[in-house]
Amino acid sequence: MAEGAILRVRHCGADIFCRRAPPRCPLCGRSLRGAGLPAAPVRLPSPFRQGHRQPRAFLLRPTAGSFLGGYDGKSDLHVGITSSDGVVYNYDEEGIHRADTGWEQCISVPLVQPDMFGLLQQWDALLEEFSVGEAWLPHRYEEQDHNCYTYALAFINSVLTAQGKREMSKSEFTEKFVIPHTKKASKYITLHQELTANDLYIVPLPDPEQQC
Repeated sequence: MAEGAILRVRHCGADIFCRRAPPRCPLCGRSLRGAGLPAAPVRLPSPFRQGHRQPRAFLLRPTAGSFLGGYDGKSDLHVGITSSDGVVYNYDEEGIHRADTGWEQCISVPLVQPDMFGLLQQWDALLEEFSVGEAWLPHRYEEQDHNCYTYALAFINSVLTAQGKREMSKSEFTEKFVIPHTKKASKYITLHQELTANDLYIVPLPDPEQQC
């Protein structure tokens, strides 16, 4: 399903989410023209990225389908690591894949800062060398204990170790880097689903900032 823009208009102490800004407030019926800056439509930034345009990143997507194409919040997720030119290295029961398609709508966590010049140059070689290790042969795959997340985190930790830094546990990496992104994605998916079914989605503000 194509991703449509989500707009937010604030009026009558509520956030009014829509695809097209209404000319009048659906709560009070007053014109939104000239209603002040809060009532101006604001486009919400999408939390999803074209994964093949995200160099040196940790990517997360549904194993089947897409986040905005019917994802229910419970289905399995798949992760991968991108090379400098957006090839997604990922591991499953068939072994290591180097994908240049299929990761067009992802959550992306950048892994390398622009000032890390040495790592920027070495990234592809490190990723390829790590990925041909025996640990990532098809028969080693186990759905619960030796999976795509195991592979991605093991690579990240190998880079940290080479830099003389402390390794991260799965729970630590997830809480620090993944959950902030998935929380934003979850809210956006809810809005997308609501606006697929209805023209407007109205959420009262806890402390009304704009009254009629």
